[in-house]
Amino acid sequence: MTRRKSRRLRPGRLMFLIAVFIFLLGGIASLGYVAYALSDMPAFNPASLENMVPTSVYDKDGNLVTRIGTENREPIKLDEVPQVVKDAFLATEDDRFYDHHGINFRSLGRALFKNLASGEIREGFSTITMQLVKLSYLSPERSIKRKLQEIVLTLQVERHFTKDEIFEMYLNKIYFGQGAYGIQSAAQTYFGKDLKKDELTLEEAAFLAGLPQAPSVYSRYLDSVSSLEEDANKQKLDKNKQQDLEKQQKDYDLALNRRNTVLLRMKEAGKITEQQRQEAAAKPLPDGTQMPTSRYPYPYFIDYVTEKLVQKYGPDMVYKGGLKVYTTLDPKIQKTAETAMANAKNFPNYPPDKNGLLQPQGAAVFMEPGTGYLRAIVGGREHKQQRQLNRATQYQVLPDGRKIGRQPGSAIKPIVAYGPAIEFNGLGPASVIDDIPTSFGNYSPKNADGNFRGLITMRTALTHSVNIVAIKLLQQTGLEKAVKFAHELGITTLDANRDGLAMALGGVSSGVVPLDMAGAYGAFANQGIYVKPHAITRVEGPDGTLLDEFKPEKKRVMKATTAYLITDMLRSVVQSGTGTRANLGARPVAGKTGTTDEGKDIWFIGYTPELVGAVWIGHDAPKKMPQAYGGIYPAMIWREVMSKVLADVPVRPFNKPEGIVTATVDSKSGLLPGPNTPPDHLVTDLFAAGTVPTETDNLHQVMEVCATTGDLPNEFCPERITKVVIKLPYAVPSNVADYALRAPVKTCTLHNANGIDPAAAEKYKTPFLPTPETSQPADSQPNNDIPTKQPNNNDSWLPGTTGSRQADEKADLKRMAKIKAAFREASKE
Repeated sequence: MTRRKSRRLRPGRLMFLIAVFIFLLGGIASLGYVAYALSDMPAFNPASLENMVPTSVYDKDGNLVTRIGTENREPIKLDEVPQVVKDAFLATEDDRFYDHHGINFRSLGRALFKNLASGEIREGFSTITMQLVKLSYLSPERSIKRKLQEIVLTLQVERHFTKDEIFEMYLNKIYFGQGAYGIQSAAQTYFGKDLKKDELTLEEAAFLAGLPQAPSVYSRYLDSVSSLEEDANKQKLDKNKQQDLEKQQKDYDLALNRRNTVLLRMKEAGKITEQQRQEAAAKPLPDGTQMPTSRYPYPYFIDYVTEKLVQKYGPDMVYKGGLKVYTTLDPKIQKTAETAMANAKNFPNYPPDKNGLLQPQGAAVFMEPGTGYLRAIVGGREHKQQRQLNRATQYQVLPDGRKIGRQPGSAIKPIVAYGPAIEFNGLGPASVIDDIPTSFGNYSPKNADGNFRGLITMRTALTHSVNIVAIKLLQQTGLEKAVKFAHELGITTLDANRDGLAMALGGVSSGVVPLDMAGAYGAFANQGIYVKPHAITRVEGPDGTLLDEFKPEKKRVMKATTAYLITDMLRSVVQSGTGTRANLGARPVAGKTGTTDEGKDIWFIGYTPELVGAVWIGHDAPKKMPQAYGGIYPAMIWREVMSKVLADVPVRPFNKPEGIVTATVDSKSGLLPGPNTPPDHLVTDLFAAGTVPTETDNLHQVMEVCATTGDLPNEFCPERITKVVIKLPYAVPSNVADYALRAPVKTCTLHNANGIDPAAAEKYKTPFLPTPETSQPADSQPNNDIPTKQPNNNDSWLPGTTGSRQADEKADLKRMAKIKAAFREASKE
């Protein structure tokens, strides 16, 4: 019986079989993936290619305010579009559009090679038809699955429509930035031209054709072009403004390069000559002057809502997705705020800038403190174009990512100085700080009025916005703690290392905006609970499906007692301090003014139990405004709005939380009154329970002094008296308001063994004293060339020192008379 030989599998055959297996397996897997990718593909519906539904915006009561997207979209027939525009788009987006059936296999091969080489999707191969499909049916997601769906839908579109029909729908549907959908609206928005009767130049057509790739990026340079005065010869630009101009220039250059790329592609496609390309490339971009004035109500509020929607849902969904957006807008408050901001009498008188914008500009935000509901937003004195610079809510963003707002001045003091001092250090309105000349390293700040008030309470210091006290409080608390406290209140632009102690006076290098300041002060009004400001409560799809519902984001950021003590101190600011122009009579008002150096930024932020408002005024390019203060124009605007919108609202007090007590203390030490505390140095104020001092005043002491000079007596002083003085372990200069009340540190040099020292008499600034050689009759007149000290009436308001200067002057005269008499007696001998 013969045995069969076993056949060995050749290596070549084995490799072939393995390859066939892998190919079949890959084919099956590919078919499976294709089936998966197409399983949830949107159904092809030709009507979807033309269906664009605007977003509806409603106020707090559910009333329709406006629709976003309808006013800035106007369809146009393809034969009405200038040929130069068609050429620009075809050369840029799809130069073989009329030659393929929806898929450009040449571009497909190039994209596949680059994407496989990189291991990710880096380059697309979209044709005009594919872009139309993406806009009409699909999300902007970059994935193989979405691309497969796009290819299938593209082939269906190509079977149902002619090339011209597809091109027309594409030109009418794409987004061009600045809220413009479609080529006709884009021409009107950027150039003020109607394509049905106006021709576009080559450079204008190239600019429009370059936008759809990244419309928000390439039109971004226009967002602030009308708000910046770029003439650096007129004024020295600070570092932040220079960085802002540099960023704007980069945005401009980015758009310019994109337009010139379109021109190059047109030349390569044979649509224009090299000379035409060079001439068009030398032309500037549109400057925004032709952009139409906005024609929708409450524009700054609607712009803010639009920005938030675009950030979350994208421009396509916002402008054509048929959303229903319910907002916190209160039309009454918004109208009142817009009217106040449009009143020229509420602003310092300056000419418009070179772009025709009114200057100085202003902004205001009004919000409910308990809910964070924004009731009114006004981002400028006028509104000229859709989604223009909103000064109430927008920071300028620098290339390094930092946000730049405006300097808050003293309006920041409750946030970084007083609030943290009460919250962390247990201080209160009656705590005492010494307002005297002080240097903090190389930093030697001064008070705005140039005066030093001496020992004063925190209430007095905040009421009159005393700088030295605010800096001392910040130093005691520590910069890191203060910055963290402010951050919890929504002020996120502070930097302890960069700003230092100047932060206490509003020296905030990155600045703030009214929206954030209103939110921060809202926490004081809301018993220490911060509620993030927001303008949208609910978003629905076109069929009423709930997409998002926004609940107030609440967080306790300080003790309720801290918030109430700050509120009560800020009431003193409005009742008798720098903010009296915001007073609403019987209605309780708490607020703070803010004025930066030379009046470049002026603020008033104030609140009632019902509403908090922040008002800012300043030139877009910071400029000096002498005699402009936060307590004047911003306070006037704030009062105008509040008095009208709250006219029919019952008056109610601020809610006092548990843990607030009242006590009487010594106004110079902040301790309990001692046996030597004068009656006019007693002050009754509010305290958080547990912070009432337990020690008795020890600053007021009885001291023996020379009856003539008031200095410490020496052994030759003929008369000595005892009086109550304030004794501290350090001396202060004579220009401090309560200098005369403090214990002397010098010993009398007027009296010596021989009686009176003439040289010392001159030092004590006595009237003319005769010497034995030049004696005068007793009734002779004093030398009027010798200066006499004048009362400092500016300090007469100080608690415990009312009239102290005047009384001190009388004592000086008596003392000088004694010296004069003593000197005469000595000369007779």
